[in-house]
Amino acid sequence: MNISHQKVDDVNASIKVELTPEDYNPSVDKAIKEQAKKAKLPGFRPGMVPVGHIKRTYGKSILFDEVNKLVNDKISEYIAENKIEVLGQPLPAESDADTNYNWDFTDTFSFNYEIGIAPEFEVPFSASTEFVAYDIKADEETLTERIKNLRRSYGKMTNPEVSEEGDVLYATLTQQKDESPIEKTTSVRTDIIEDAKTKKALAGLKKDDVAKLDVKKSFKVADLARILGITEEEATALDVTKFELKVNNINRLEESDLDQEFFDKLFPAGEVTTEEQFTAKVKEEVENLFKQNADQKLRNDMYTYGMDKVEATFPENFLKKWLKATNPSISEKDLEEGFADFLSNLKWTIIENRIVTANSLEVKYEEVVNLAKERIYSQIKMYNINEEPTDDQLNQYAMQLLQDREQANRLFEEAKALKVFDHLKNTVKVTAKEITFVEFEKLEK
Repeated sequence: MNISHQKVDDVNASIKVELTPEDYNPSVDKAIKEQAKKAKLPGFRPGMVPVGHIKRTYGKSILFDEVNKLVNDKISEYIAENKIEVLGQPLPAESDADTNYNWDFTDTFSFNYEIGIAPEFEVPFSASTEFVAYDIKADEETLTERIKNLRRSYGKMTNPEVSEEGDVLYATLTQQKDESPIEKTTSVRTDIIEDAKTKKALAGLKKDDVAKLDVKKSFKVADLARILGITEEEATALDVTKFELKVNNINRLEESDLDQEFFDKLFPAGEVTTEEQFTAKVKEEVENLFKQNADQKLRNDMYTYGMDKVEATFPENFLKKWLKATNPSISEKDLEEGFADFLSNLKWTIIENRIVTANSLEVKYEEVVNLAKERIYSQIKMYNINEEPTDDQLNQYAMQLLQDREQANRLFEEAKALKVFDHLKNTVKVTAKEITFVEFEKLEK
């Protein structure tokens, strides 16, 4: 067997594999004998089919499979031994398409493959690279808003006689046109209305009162589609946007009292007993969430820096052929529209992988399991703040999640990204800076 590769340019190469009968016949003979032991054919006892009969009947297909398997295995070994950083997988060269073989156990085979090679570049992170890590503090406005939302979440629903801003109006909306008007009885949240004049006009209404509004001025397209029970495309294309709103009922979510019953709904019984303790707990919770925002900001800044600093040329024609080969149903339009994003993701993946390789970083199985448990715990707490799953329960849920290969791969990649992020935080120069959440939000815009 002879395997060699030749560079076409910096990011494209070819691999040639030559096989003689001495290379492939041992594995073919072995496969034929194994097939004879398992075959169930008329006229023969199970496991007693002659090897010669199997070879005459199925020999060419077995030969084809074994040659392909041998070629793929040897190419993988060759790439690993020669430390070639390939992109995608090798693709059979178009020049091989017209090659004809007898497949009679005496052929000498020659196969050519195209490969894409990762571009050469230096990873742009060092001890002199500077970043800012924000320590986000809960300002009074943010803290007040969070407490208000918690109180509303555990408040009670009332039906006042007169509407106020923030109420939910159960109302009938009727389009103001003569032919086939839209009429929909639905709930209208006044807090999501974008037009200040309309929002003001819907306060002070009673049951059976009528108000006029322009729905396109009042609502985002997604909200309007949901309210009217139509698609976003239909909402965007509305020809008449003036509607009449008739109030059927007024719903108001009253804020919960700051009492022991409320505290015990949010925290373990008796842990919080005063308004001051409650505020301190909420502040701690909010700032823990802010830490996640700050970490994400730092990660994004590192990503942007790395992507801007690295200039790389990719084997674009090869990659497009590989994408088509692995996604046969992809259209030319979808391929072209998504290709720039694909290259961006590929560039960052190469940067990450080189950091992992250069620093011998390793993602352990237990780290992936722990990450799965963290994600499951967060999801449970999102829907029920008082539920406290046991570690055994989280382990069970994590094992179930990791049985899904797609989810397992996603969690592995996330764990790898976190490991790279932690490594970079200890490699580059990170300066801490205290900032309020309001100021931090301005940075994000």
